[in-house]
Amino acid sequence: MKLKYFLSFFALVALLSSCSDDDAMTLLDEIKVSSSYVSIDVNGGSNKITVNAKEAWSFDEAEIPAWLTVSPMNGGAGETTVTFTAPAAPDGRNTVLHIACGINSQNINVIQGLSVVKNATCAEVIEGPESKNYRVTGTVASIVNTTYGNWYLRDETGEIYIYGTLDAKGNTKNFLSLGLEVGDIVTVEGPKTVYNGTVELVDVTVVKIQKSLVKVEGYDPLDATIPVEGGNVAITLSCKTNNGVSVEVPEEAKDWLGIVSVVGGAEPVVTFHANANTGGDRSATVVFKTTDDSGKEYTAEATVYQTGSIIECTVADFLAAEIGETQYRMTGVVTGIYRETQGFYIRDYSGETLVYRPAGFTGIEVKEGDVVTVVGKRGDYKGSPQMVEGIVEDIIPVTRVTIDEFLDMEDNPNTYYMISGTITEIVRADYGNLYLEDETNRVYVYGCYPGWGATGDNRKGLLESKGIELGDQLSVIGVKSTYNGTPQLANGIYFSHEKAQ
Repeated sequence: MKLKYFLSFFALVALLSSCSDDDAMTLLDEIKVSSSYVSIDVNGGSNKITVNAKEAWSFDEAEIPAWLTVSPMNGGAGETTVTFTAPAAPDGRNTVLHIACGINSQNINVIQGLSVVKNATCAEVIEGPESKNYRVTGTVASIVNTTYGNWYLRDETGEIYIYGTLDAKGNTKNFLSLGLEVGDIVTVEGPKTVYNGTVELVDVTVVKIQKSLVKVEGYDPLDATIPVEGGNVAITLSCKTNNGVSVEVPEEAKDWLGIVSVVGGAEPVVTFHANANTGGDRSATVVFKTTDDSGKEYTAEATVYQTGSIIECTVADFLAAEIGETQYRMTGVVTGIYRETQGFYIRDYSGETLVYRPAGFTGIEVKEGDVVTVVGKRGDYKGSPQMVEGIVEDIIPVTRVTIDEFLDMEDNPNTYYMISGTITEIVRADYGNLYLEDETNRVYVYGCYPGWGATGDNRKGLLESKGIELGDQLSVIGVKSTYNGTPQLANGIYFSHEKAQ
């Protein structure tokens, strides 16, 4: 009886668990799936589920690992059979996918065999399949985030990114409790994923930490920054061996950063020097090395910075620049606000780019049509260039008015307006001299140029390049002036247009 009761109780627990977890996921009102778990044979094969939706649905393509094929990836209202296929995976793997249907999201857990931890080098992780668990030993090369524990691990074969580190109790957001520092030798294990081309181990468990025998203790100045006019940075180390410390400056920085002196002892001080910087901000990561009596090598790293000049550029020049620490200044018209508070797009005559999260921006500082000057670094997100870590240095407000209101304004070369109307006459197509008319009045536009900052021949050709013709609706930015007694909008800057119906 006791055995029978135990089995019945176990079955009841399993049933309740199934109802509370799996069915809650699979029986959403807008989308239902026959199973939220998909099992594929470790030797390779396929499995199917049925999706029953009330409207269009789709998988997030970015979540599909390279080893898994899902067909179809999307569908409409009604019932659809979805097939999951994977080749053989002796070590096992798994992933979690999401089906979006309206405002709802359905989880699908795909499991192939049992995931096995594999001891590997960084190179083997980079070349190996996704979703497999790996155990890797290497040096902490740099620490990016001290809340979640995002850092780079390096061995003699390569480097991988650690995205999330669990503490000793398996908790997240407690990285500092581990006491990890750059230069420590660490063994971690976790599943591999690839995000935007970067190989990562996610939410790793720390198996072993071996503290480095050489460590950076301090900087002079404290921010390790050499001024634009040149100067020194001194770095104090601690070394727990009797074998001294060697210093390596990266090859690409040797033309601007040199070693002035190395004062030895248990706390050696290494002094670096840089001459005046005529370019943008720059930095170099220097490496300090020592060995124990057995010949095992230990390292520590430090980054030395030098302030640079801010490079004035067009948007096109900014887009062509390399991703890095150099500061760029550009001016353009705000063409749109990005996600309400996340930044904005600016355009000059040469191109357009996103200014992502400039300091202090809340979404109300600028509006569409304003002319802004921004300073920041060249960044990138999923292949799309953007300005990052920027500031809004200057704003020229632009006021939207009717043509009648514009004609009542006083002449002022420093006050900008935006007017919109129908093109009723083109006087000179190459420079965009034309007449605009709205329901209130008519005005002469002396020049409609491709964008802010255009000079010389760069002012020409807007109408032809955009196919703008008589009858089209045009919005243009400019200042109020008067010529031979006739008021006009002078030196107009193109904002937008709509073709005539």
